[in-house]
Amino acid sequence: MRAAYHAITAIDGGDIAAWMALGEGALSSRTDRPRQLARMPSFAGDVLNPAQSHGDLLLHITGSSARAVRQAAERTLRALPQQQVRWRADGTRPENRAEDGRGLSRNPFHFTEGHGNPSTAAEITERATIRAGQGEPSWAVGGSYEVIRIIRLATDFWDRDTEEEQERIIGRRRNGRWLDGTPSTERAVFATDPLGKITPLDAHVRRAAPDPRTPPPMVRRSYNYHRAADDQGLIFSCFQGDLEKGFEAVQRRLQGEAMAKYTLTTGGGYFFVPPPGEAWLQRLAEN
Repeated sequence: MRAAYHAITAIDGGDIAAWMALGEGALSSRTDRPRQLARMPSFAGDVLNPAQSHGDLLLHITGSSARAVRQAAERTLRALPQQQVRWRADGTRPENRAEDGRGLSRNPFHFTEGHGNPSTAAEITERATIRAGQGEPSWAVGGSYEVIRIIRLATDFWDRDTEEEQERIIGRRRNGRWLDGTPSTERAVFATDPLGKITPLDAHVRRAAPDPRTPPPMVRRSYNYHRAADDQGLIFSCFQGDLEKGFEAVQRRLQGEAMAKYTLTTGGGYFFVPPPGEAWLQRLAEN
């Protein structure tokens, strides 16, 4: 674990942003471990491929170009000759940009991703990190639970629908604007549309956050992947201080959404991103 930490911090900086996260197998049963760190379960509709799921360590490497990321990944793996790569997913963020403090990109369904994220660093920290008093080990305070989901998207099937139907399934316009005309930077009020005449009750955004005034306590950062014509989709990634209140609560609400027939989750896992710095390693060793 220490070797992996030093290998990933050696490439972090400049054109590369990288971090390490711990899987449920990284810590022994005797360790004072993050209380929600477990193997990601299968949710309704999932068909998880064991060869593309879970793992002891997650190395998350991002950069300004595919070449820079590839070189950084190769350098990191060379520094860890005793580790075996369980699975790997390469992704991109088309039209990657920042607007109103939010990182946005275009997903394979032609919609803008990222409008639901907070717009300030303080809000991101509030949603994404563990705070003292949550019942977590002291060494884990300041860390974050990261969820990865490899979601295959039926893009050919999706593209047969009209743009209007696609927008009703998502619950937003392609550019992020709400269906009732509310700008993407503001919060819609679904209470004024109780029967779902404007935004259907089974629309993705309405199921994920029934009351936009109290958004889910999580921060998303996803990537598109394309392995073959029949295997493309989204590397969904999100961060939160509490899995139960964040990702898992959203996932339960999404059961029965209109978009379900276009998606299939095939891999991923639950991981824990340690707090910044190296002090947590020493505290684990002492523990």
